[in-house]
Amino acid sequence: MIDFYSENNFVLEQKEQLIDWLQGLIKEEQKEEGDLEFIFCSDDYLLGINVEFLQHDTLTDIITFDNSLGSQLHGEIYISTDRVQDNAKQFKVPFKEELARVLAHGVLHLCGYKDKSEKDVEKMREREEYYISKIYPHK
Repeated sequence: MIDFYSENNFVLEQKEQLIDWLQGLIKEEQKEEGDLEFIFCSDDYLLGINVEFLQHDTLTDIITFDNSLGSQLHGEIYISTDRVQDNAKQFKVPFKEELARVLAHGVLHLCGYKDKSEKDVEKMREREEYYISKIYPHK
């Protein structure tokens, strides 16, 4: 089950469309949907998590906690809507597209994709672009 929560005043639009899209991503990656929680929050909220759990004193747009069991995906995905907004402006893309990138990024981490090496980042970006084109085909 895919659930969305907000720790700030963010209201997710097109929730059902995004759930269908994420379910399609999971299926295409040959994984099973388990319990996935997306928690939208502020920079400060996510910074607190980053410091407490990862010992990183930096802002980030997403932190994924993977609780998957085999091919069944379970996890908590924290997303800073402040970072998504700033990144959308920086990369000159619509907010909804940058949000889709981050949503896909979190699920792709649960599917086993990494982003530590240059090669891993390249593969992650390729998959993000592929899935974004499925929800926003005009891109």
